[in-house]
Amino acid sequence: MSDLIQLQDVTVKFHDKAVLSNISLTVQKGQITTVIGPNGAGKSTLVKVMLGLHKTYSGSITRIKKLRIGYVPQKLRLNDSLPLTVDRFLSLAGRYSTQERMESLRLVGAENLATNDMHKLSGGENQRVLLARALLQRPDLLVLDEPAQGVDVQGQIELYALINTIRQRFGCAVFMISHDLHLVMAQTDEVICLQHHICCSGAPEAITQHPSYLAMFGQTAKDTLAVYHHQHHHHHDLSGEAIEDEATDCEHQHCSHSSSHTPKSGQ
Repeated sequence: MSDLIQLQDVTVKFHDKAVLSNISLTVQKGQITTVIGPNGAGKSTLVKVMLGLHKTYSGSITRIKKLRIGYVPQKLRLNDSLPLTVDRFLSLAGRYSTQERMESLRLVGAENLATNDMHKLSGGENQRVLLARALLQRPDLLVLDEPAQGVDVQGQIELYALINTIRQRFGCAVFMISHDLHLVMAQTDEVICLQHHICCSGAPEAITQHPSYLAMFGQTAKDTLAVYHHQHHHHHDLSGEAIEDEATDCEHQHCSHSSSHTPKSGQ
């Protein structure tokens, strides 16, 4: 793996209060990193610093040259009085052809939404369109701020699976902010617990045992979360359909993935 972006001892203060304190982390190509933490922990500020939208900080940030970043914001505010189709919305992202925009929609399984009104999309549809916009430039790094917000549980499962498939298809890094540990655990390589500083970081299974995680989310969260590995002989296309692999293909690293499961009461 190669380092795309590196933060070293980054501190951000608002009115002399540290929102981020001595943050050091590295985002590597092909890796999904998920930041979790309570409201007000500094997660969105961290994203803004990484994107270069917040420039007042101490410490250092190193990016590879010509790093292409695709960004899916937490919220999108549109003027409800102005008609706006999905295709028109994508056209505002830059000088991309109709063919390129349709291909981007196809990549996220949303090509049927091209003529739909942006104001009438469901939560899941809206997130797929935002993801399609972020993919137009084929980013090296995909930054997602609470991508599953406003999406139902089944939609969240499908969305996280889609993000993982995109990572595998394009080899990009994914840096994701989330508060929903149960579902996101299935599709992440590294978890960072943030509470203004990095409390702990590591593989999902290890983080759920860490004292800092337990202090932040409580024993109940640990007890209701199970992560298991599912060995399979297929992979998924970008619409989520299973495609059989040759036996030798299953030797690559993506052939084994984690899935999260919330046990039912009494199990």
